[in-house]
Amino acid sequence: MLLLCVSDIHGNLDALRAVLATAEKRAFHKLLIAGDIVFPGDQPLETWRRLVAAGAVMVQGVSDRALATLDPNSLRPRSDHERAMIERMKAVRSELGDLVLERVKRLPTHVRIPLENGGELLLVHGSPVDPAEPLTFDMTDDELDSLIGDDPADVIVCGMSHTPFHRTVGDIQIINVGSIGEAPDGLMEAPSFGSPTRPLVAHATWIESTPQGIQVESISVPLDAVSERRLAALAR
Repeated sequence: MLLLCVSDIHGNLDALRAVLATAEKRAFHKLLIAGDIVFPGDQPLETWRRLVAAGAVMVQGVSDRALATLDPNSLRPRSDHERAMIERMKAVRSELGDLVLERVKRLPTHVRIPLENGGELLLVHGSPVDPAEPLTFDMTDDELDSLIGDDPADVIVCGMSHTPFHRTVGDIQIINVGSIGEAPDGLMEAPSFGSPTRPLVAHATWIESTPQGIQVESISVPLDAVSERRLAALAR
Protein backbone atom coordinates (compact mmCIF):
# COMPACT_ATOMS: atom_id res chain seq x y z
CA MET A 1 0.00 0.00 0.00
CA LEU A 2 1.40 3.37 -1.05
CA LEU A 3 0.32 6.45 0.91
CA LEU A 4 0.76 10.08 -0.11
CA CYS A 5 0.86 12.11 3.10
CA VAL A 6 0.57 15.91 3.27
CA SER A 7 -0.48 18.57 5.75
CA ASP A 8 -1.08 22.28 6.27
CA ILE A 9 -2.45 23.10 2.84
CA HIS A 10 -4.04 26.27 4.22
CA GLY A 11 -6.25 26.78 1.17
CA ASN A 12 -3.34 26.98 -1.28
CA LEU A 13 -4.88 25.12 -4.22
CA ASP A 14 -2.02 25.80 -6.61
CA ALA A 15 0.51 24.22 -4.26
CA LEU A 16 -1.80 21.24 -3.73
CA ARG A 17 -2.19 20.81 -7.47
CA ALA A 18 1.58 20.91 -7.93
CA VAL A 19 2.07 18.14 -5.37
CA LEU A 20 -0.72 15.99 -6.85
CA ALA A 21 0.67 16.49 -10.36
CA THR A 22 4.06 15.25 -9.16
CA ALA A 23 2.40 12.36 -7.32
CA GLU A 24 0.51 11.22 -10.42
CA LYS A 25 3.77 9.69 -11.64
CA ARG A 26 3.19 6.98 -9.02
CA ALA A 27 -0.04 5.09 -8.39
CA PHE A 28 -0.85 5.64 -4.71
CA HIS A 29 -3.68 4.04 -2.77
CA LYS A 30 -4.56 6.69 -0.18
CA LEU A 31 -4.12 10.43 0.24
CA LEU A 32 -3.69 11.39 3.91
CA ILE A 33 -4.16 15.00 5.08
CA ALA A 34 -2.91 15.90 8.57
CA GLY A 35 -5.04 19.00 9.10
CA ASP A 36 -5.06 22.77 8.51
CA ILE A 37 -6.81 22.36 5.20
CA VAL A 38 -8.56 25.50 3.95
CA PHE A 39 -7.61 28.64 5.94
CA PRO A 40 -6.38 31.31 5.20
CA GLY A 41 -5.55 30.69 1.53
CA ASP A 42 -7.31 32.30 -1.42
CA GLN A 43 -8.99 29.12 -2.77
CA PRO A 44 -10.53 27.35 0.23
CA LEU A 45 -13.63 25.89 -1.43
CA GLU A 46 -11.79 24.52 -4.46
CA THR A 47 -9.14 23.07 -2.15
CA TRP A 48 -11.84 21.25 -0.17
CA ARG A 49 -13.56 20.02 -3.34
CA ARG A 50 -10.28 18.74 -4.78
CA LEU A 51 -9.55 16.72 -1.65
CA VAL A 52 -13.07 15.30 -1.43
CA ALA A 53 -12.90 14.31 -5.11
CA ALA A 54 -9.60 12.54 -4.42
CA GLY A 55 -11.15 10.56 -1.55
CA ALA A 56 -8.66 12.04 0.90
CA VAL A 57 -8.53 10.83 4.49
CA MET A 58 -8.50 14.05 6.55
CA VAL A 59 -8.13 15.00 10.19
CA GLN A 60 -8.98 18.33 11.77
CA GLY A 61 -6.27 20.91 12.34
CA VAL A 62 -6.27 23.89 14.69
CA SER A 63 -7.18 26.37 11.95
CA ASP A 64 -9.94 24.04 10.74
CA ARG A 65 -11.46 23.91 14.22
CA ALA A 66 -11.20 27.68 14.70
CA LEU A 67 -12.75 28.36 11.31
CA ALA A 68 -15.67 26.01 11.89
CA THR A 69 -16.44 26.82 15.53
CA LEU A 70 -15.56 30.47 16.23
CA ASP A 71 -17.81 33.40 15.46
CA PRO A 72 -15.49 35.98 13.85
CA ASN A 73 -17.89 38.79 14.79
CA SER A 74 -17.24 38.04 18.47
CA LEU A 75 -13.45 38.29 18.15
CA ARG A 76 -11.65 41.48 19.16
CA PRO A 77 -8.44 42.09 17.20
CA ARG A 78 -5.41 43.43 19.02
CA SER A 79 -3.32 44.24 15.94
CA ASP A 80 -3.64 44.95 12.21
CA HIS A 81 -2.59 41.37 11.53
CA GLU A 82 -5.32 39.94 13.73
CA ARG A 83 -7.85 42.30 12.14
CA ALA A 84 -6.83 41.07 8.67
CA MET A 85 -7.08 37.42 9.77
CA ILE A 86 -10.57 37.97 11.18
CA GLU A 87 -11.70 39.54 7.91
CA ARG A 88 -10.16 36.63 6.04
CA MET A 89 -11.97 34.20 8.33
CA LYS A 90 -15.26 35.88 7.48
CA ALA A 91 -14.54 35.62 3.76
CA VAL A 92 -13.51 31.95 3.93
CA ARG A 93 -16.55 31.00 6.00
CA SER A 94 -18.79 32.74 3.48
CA GLU A 95 -17.14 30.99 0.54
CA LEU A 96 -17.32 27.54 2.13
CA GLY A 97 -20.93 27.83 3.23
CA ASP A 98 -22.72 26.13 6.11
CA LEU A 99 -22.60 22.59 4.71
CA VAL A 100 -18.83 22.46 4.20
CA LEU A 101 -18.21 24.25 7.51
CA GLU A 102 -20.24 21.58 9.26
CA ARG A 103 -18.17 18.87 7.57
CA VAL A 104 -14.96 20.60 8.60
CA LYS A 105 -16.32 20.84 12.15
CA ARG A 106 -17.02 17.10 12.20
CA LEU A 107 -13.60 16.01 10.96
CA PRO A 108 -11.97 13.61 13.44
CA THR A 109 -8.81 14.60 15.26
CA HIS A 110 -7.33 11.07 15.05
CA VAL A 111 -7.58 8.46 12.27
CA ARG A 112 -6.04 4.99 12.58
CA ILE A 113 -4.97 2.97 9.54
CA PRO A 114 -3.81 -0.67 9.70
CA LEU A 115 -0.47 -1.48 8.08
CA GLU A 116 0.49 -4.62 6.17
CA ASN A 117 2.95 -5.75 8.83
CA GLY A 118 0.23 -5.80 11.50
CA GLY A 119 1.14 -2.40 12.88
CA GLU A 120 -0.96 0.74 13.03
CA LEU A 121 -0.54 4.23 11.58
CA LEU A 122 -2.03 7.20 13.43
CA LEU A 123 -2.89 10.33 11.42
CA VAL A 124 -3.12 13.45 13.62
CA HIS A 125 -2.48 17.16 13.19
CA GLY A 126 -0.33 17.76 16.25
CA SER A 127 0.41 14.97 18.72
CA PRO A 128 -1.46 11.89 19.99
CA VAL A 129 -1.87 13.39 23.47
CA ASP A 130 -2.97 16.80 22.18
CA PRO A 131 -3.85 17.42 18.49
CA ALA A 132 -3.20 21.14 19.10
CA GLU A 133 0.36 20.55 20.37
CA PRO A 134 2.94 19.91 17.62
CA LEU A 135 5.70 17.35 17.45
CA THR A 136 8.73 19.34 16.25
CA PHE A 137 12.13 18.40 14.87
CA ASP A 138 14.04 20.13 17.68
CA MET A 139 12.36 18.27 20.56
CA THR A 140 14.30 15.76 22.63
CA ASP A 141 13.23 12.13 22.67
CA ASP A 142 11.78 12.65 26.16
CA GLU A 143 9.72 15.62 24.97
CA LEU A 144 8.42 13.68 22.00
CA ASP A 145 7.68 10.67 24.18
CA SER A 146 5.61 12.79 26.57
CA LEU A 147 3.40 13.92 23.66
CA ILE A 148 3.05 10.38 22.34
CA GLY A 149 1.86 9.15 25.73
CA ASP A 150 0.56 5.60 25.79
CA ASP A 151 -0.86 5.70 22.26
CA PRO A 152 -0.63 2.24 20.69
CA ALA A 153 0.29 3.39 17.17
CA ASP A 154 3.53 2.19 15.58
CA VAL A 155 3.73 5.09 13.10
CA ILE A 156 2.57 8.66 13.74
CA VAL A 157 1.95 10.90 10.73
CA CYS A 158 1.52 14.56 11.66
CA GLY A 159 1.98 18.14 10.53
CA MET A 160 1.33 21.48 12.27
CA SER A 161 4.98 22.57 12.71
CA HIS A 162 5.40 23.04 8.91
CA THR A 163 8.88 21.49 9.08
CA PRO A 164 9.24 17.86 7.94
CA PHE A 165 11.26 15.29 9.86
CA HIS A 166 11.42 11.54 10.48
CA ARG A 167 12.43 10.30 13.92
CA THR A 168 12.21 7.06 15.84
CA VAL A 169 11.46 7.26 19.56
CA GLY A 170 11.62 3.86 21.20
CA ASP A 171 9.89 1.65 18.65
CA ILE A 172 7.57 4.38 17.33
CA GLN A 173 8.26 6.19 14.07
CA ILE A 174 7.25 9.87 13.93
CA ILE A 175 6.80 11.29 10.45
CA ASN A 176 6.07 14.99 10.26
CA VAL A 177 5.13 15.70 6.64
CA GLY A 178 5.73 19.46 6.74
CA SER A 179 3.44 21.86 4.88
CA ILE A 180 2.04 22.27 1.40
CA GLY A 181 0.74 25.81 1.77
CA GLU A 182 3.09 27.43 4.30
CA ALA A 183 6.43 25.64 4.05
CA PRO A 184 9.06 27.71 5.91
CA ASP A 185 11.77 27.00 3.32
CA GLY A 186 11.14 30.52 2.01
CA LEU A 187 7.94 32.51 1.56
CA MET A 188 7.31 35.13 -1.10
CA GLU A 189 5.89 38.40 0.17
CA ALA A 190 2.20 39.06 -0.37
CA PRO A 191 1.31 41.89 -2.79
CA SER A 192 -0.65 43.74 -0.09
CA PHE A 193 -1.11 43.55 3.67
CA GLY A 194 -3.48 40.80 4.70
CA SER A 195 -3.02 38.80 1.50
CA PRO A 196 -1.64 35.28 1.81
CA THR A 197 2.10 34.82 1.37
CA ARG A 198 3.17 32.29 -1.24
CA PRO A 199 5.46 29.34 -0.48
CA LEU A 200 8.44 28.53 -2.68
CA VAL A 201 8.17 24.76 -2.07
CA ALA A 202 5.51 22.29 -1.00
CA HIS A 203 6.28 19.31 1.23
CA ALA A 204 4.90 15.79 0.84
CA THR A 205 5.87 12.35 2.10
CA TRP A 206 5.54 8.93 0.53
CA ILE A 207 4.97 6.02 2.90
CA GLU A 208 5.03 2.55 1.40
CA SER A 209 3.57 -0.12 3.68
CA THR A 210 4.59 -3.73 3.08
CA PRO A 211 4.52 -6.95 5.17
CA GLN A 212 8.16 -6.21 6.03
CA GLY A 213 7.47 -2.71 7.37
CA ILE A 214 7.38 0.81 5.93
CA GLN A 215 9.63 2.87 3.67
CA VAL A 216 9.52 6.65 3.98
CA GLU A 217 10.49 9.23 1.36
CA SER A 218 10.08 12.97 1.89
CA ILE A 219 9.89 15.24 -1.14
CA SER A 220 9.80 18.99 -1.78
CA VAL A 221 8.01 20.23 -4.88
CA PRO A 222 9.32 23.58 -6.25
CA LEU A 223 6.64 26.25 -6.57
CA ASP A 224 8.61 29.23 -7.91
CA ALA A 225 6.69 29.53 -11.17
CA VAL A 226 3.35 28.82 -9.47
CA SER A 227 4.02 31.46 -6.81
CA GLU A 228 5.03 34.07 -9.37
CA ARG A 229 1.85 33.52 -11.40
CA ARG A 230 -0.37 33.76 -8.32
CA LEU A 231 1.37 36.89 -7.05
CA ALA A 232 0.94 38.56 -10.43
CA ALA A 233 -2.75 37.69 -10.45
CA LEU A 234 -3.26 38.97 -6.88
CA ALA A 235 -1.45 42.22 -7.67
CA ARG A 236 -3.70 43.04 -10.66
